[in-house]
Amino acid sequence: MTPFNLQIITPDGFLFDDRAESVIVRTTVGDKGILARHEPYSAALGIGKVKVTTNGKSRFAALSAGIITVGSDKTVILAQSCEWGDEIDKKRAEIARNTAKERLSDPTLSANEHAVAEFKLKRALNRLETVNR
Repeated sequence: MTPFNLQIITPDGFLFDDRAESVIVRTTVGDKGILARHEPYSAALGIGKVKVTTNGKSRFAALSAGIITVGSDKTVILAQSCEWGDEIDKKRAEIARNTAKERLSDPTLSANEHAVAEFKLKRALNRLETVNR
């Protein structure tokens, strides 16, 4: 496959800044695959996995919210957070999952607090699924 320039950027800096053969992301309306010479495209990203293929090998990352923009010279993913599966602290993700589940069982939560707890649970579950790939 023909490689293209891909950047994955988080508030902490670049997670990936190199050439890739493909990237698959979870948009808010479903999965989208990007190859070289893809038409211009932008989409919101929800909680999900990112699959980056370079030199015939794929690597997975856990992403939680962001945007993807495909241009003529590069593809950029701006993410609230994104971690490679092999770098995720599984114990920390398990604690986050358990904390979010416990929080969701609190009947006194406001609608906003409930939404935040749901987001945290989804993010923790995504991280655990990615670390186990």
